[in-house]
Amino acid sequence: MPRPIKWRRVDFVPEITFFKPAGIPLHALEEMRLSVEEAEAIRLKDLEGLEQEECAQRMQISRPTFHRVLESARKKLADALLNGKAIRIEGGNFELAMRRFRCGNDGYEWDVPFNEMVVGLPSACPACHGTEIQPAPGFGFGMRGRGRCHRGRKGWKS
Repeated sequence: MPRPIKWRRVDFVPEITFFKPAGIPLHALEEMRLSVEEAEAIRLKDLEGLEQEECAQRMQISRPTFHRVLESARKKLADALLNGKAIRIEGGNFELAMRRFRCGNDGYEWDVPFNEMVVGLPSACPACHGTEIQPAPGFGFGMRGRGRCHRGRKGWKS
């Protein structure tokens, strides 16, 4: 029996998810897919300059797993940059660290941190204390409300 997938915690999903070399038509480019958790690993380690142990804690994975994710991301970025490939950020094994909810009574929206989501879903709106709450459109589980994405889908380059 295969081991169950462990979802990686992600604090940030980039708004811009596609990059291509200038001057080369899109149809002539090979595309490299960078998963959302690989982009998060690059952000935490290379952009924020955190130590691998802290990065791993933030993503709620082991340090060796973080190292593998980071190495995979760096290899893909180097290949794309040096060989003129497009980069698409999408999919992966991740959950958003914050979830946005909307009250059905007054339309109030708020974010619930990941550590509170582990305990349970919110039971009442913080503004009106109404109980008709639902995930806000465009947010929720996985990538921008499209559900949890994972590796292995046909047509994706890893």
